[in-house]
Amino acid sequence: MIFLELGNLTGIFIAVLLIMFGPPVILAIIGAAIKNKNKKASEIMYILAVVYLVIGLGVCGSMVG
Repeated sequence: MIFLELGNLTGIFIAVLLIMFGPPVILAIIGAAIKNKNKKASEIMYILAVVYLVIGLGVCGSMVG
């Protein structure tokens, strides 16, 4: 019965937020870093970041809310 008791869920909430916002931020940073070298790859990174963010907010946001 110990597994059914809910305590402090802050760690799980932070993990879900990192899953939602972590990869898009990393992809945006990579896109900004390679902007001068390869503009096409930079645009693709930005698009991937936005798509991941929309999907992450939709799926993970529905799990949290």
